[in-house]
Formats: sequence, structure tokens, C-alpha cells
Amino acid sequence: MPYLNIQTNIQVADEAVLLAQASATVAEMLGKPESYVMVHIESDAGLIFSGSDAPAAYLQLKSLGLPENQTADYSATLCALLQQTLGIEAGRVYIEFSAPDRHMWGWNNGTF
Repeated sequence: MPYLNIQTNIQVADEAVLLAQASATVAEMLGKPESYVMVHIESDAGLIFSGSDAPAAYLQLKSLGLPENQTADYSATLCALLQQTLGIEAGRVYIEFSAPDRHMWGWNNGTF
């Protein structure tokens, strides 16, 4: 049920490695089984931030029951992941958090 979407304006050399690292990070961070985590990467996207085309990223993290009081910690964890893997500075990352209602998240011919 957790879904992480990563859009960045840099070319990611090995997307499979970043996908695996991001999936494991999200599972651990949220305390959810990795078997439910989905991660998508769009690299080399047309993206400008603060009037500059320097490395930047926009992330969306959606998960059922996402606790609002922990989003600052999640932001730090995800920014650290991007810094370590892609060299993107935390000040060049926006993250959108959302927690849809269970009936608004479909899976396996039904909803959660």
C-alpha cells in the first residue's frame, strides 16, 4: 500500500539499484512489509526548481494510515536517501505526503 513516486531532473544511471534501496527504505521507515511497497522513478524529467536546473527532485509518498506527526522524520529519511544515492541536496527536494482513506486505495479486485 505505500507508494513512493520519485521525479528528478537528473539521469539515474542504475534505476534498479535506486528502486531497491527506496523500496527497502520505505518499508523500514513505515514499518510495513516490503511486499506491499511500490516505487516509481522518473529520471531525466523536465524539472526546474528555484529558477535553476541544478539537481532536484519531487517525491510523493502515499500510504494508508500515514501519521502526520512523523512526516518531518520521513522527510529527513527520504532526503538522506536522495543525497546518498543521487547527490541531490535536501534543499532541492519537495515531498508531498498523503494518507488516503482505505476505501480509496484499490488492490486485488477490491480495496483495503
